[in-house]
Amino acid sequence: MTKIDDVARLAGVSTATVSRALRGLPTVSAATRRRVLAAAEQLQYAVSPSASRLAGGKTGTVAVVVPRITRWFFGTVVEAVEDYLHQNGYDLLLYNLGGREQTRQRVLRPASLHKRVDAIILVATPLRPADLTALTKLALPGVTISSGSGVPGWPRVRIDDVAAARTATRHLLDLGHTRIAHISGDPDDELAFTTHLDRRRGYQEALRAAGLRPDPSLDVESQFTVDGGTRATAELLARGEPPTAIFAACDEMAMGAMTALRDAGLRVPQDVSVIGIDDHDLAGVLGLSTIAQPAAEQGLLAARMLLDPLGGRVAGPYAGLVPAPRGAEADDGSPASVILPTRLVVRESTAPPRAN
Repeated sequence: MTKIDDVARLAGVSTATVSRALRGLPTVSAATRRRVLAAAEQLQYAVSPSASRLAGGKTGTVAVVVPRITRWFFGTVVEAVEDYLHQNGYDLLLYNLGGREQTRQRVLRPASLHKRVDAIILVATPLRPADLTALTKLALPGVTISSGSGVPGWPRVRIDDVAAARTATRHLLDLGHTRIAHISGDPDDELAFTTHLDRRRGYQEALRAAGLRPDPSLDVESQFTVDGGTRATAELLARGEPPTAIFAACDEMAMGAMTALRDAGLRVPQDVSVIGIDDHDLAGVLGLSTIAQPAAEQGLLAARMLLDPLGGRVAGPYAGLVPAPRGAEADDGSPASVILPTRLVVRESTAPPRAN
């Protein structure tokens, strides 16, 4: 394998001169540059992209931090980010917190990220004051994907969770349901972040707009998982009269609800309607009505928003897929949130309530 030393010997110059010549720096004379280029071509020497970036003070790498990579939403976002960054010549360094506090404390500190990455994407990662201080000290560009408070100075990509929950609940109300239960996120679950609060708020707002008072006995907290939805629904059924409809804060919870209802001898939607949020890959297979959120597009847009400050070029198959929010700022001058739309997808899991 040809090395830069071989090119330097053949051209009769130092390795530093070869490096400057191949990088196109103006400190090399035209004659020397031609000699170096001829030697490199003769020896079929190719410049290492990573070495070239490091010489320019860049790593060519973007850090992506997620709570749990095994969840559908996070996996979909990361895949989209990686694909887009790859199309633009960047690598992805994934930090999967996995619910481990030690990992979280290690990752969200300057020593872990300094000179290892050029930018950061935080995906629904809860941040403490110490984390915000550490990220500010890094002085790296970043984007957050979440409905949380975000990082000062970083733009944010998200959906309107309150509106999504309102739409889901309103769909059930429009079908004629009045006894609507809600499976919400556990505040102690890091996956819930602030999402569960926003979705509960949308659920309650829709009920009040219909003249109904939210019933605490129809609101159960659980983890954002299939098992969490199964346990929450079993608890709902144990409380007495079952609801005629369930709005779950995510599709995986809704899938668990459908399992628990089936195990209890109840039919979906004849006995109980079920709706979630996400449009999970399995939602269509299970006939689950849901509020579809553009998970991949959130990742694509976050990656795209990073490319301008990093000097990247918008290219690849996703160029133009989502509008770049350049110049968008909030009233206080901070980068504005970009809110992507959601849509109601009606499938077989929701229907009018059975007549008494």
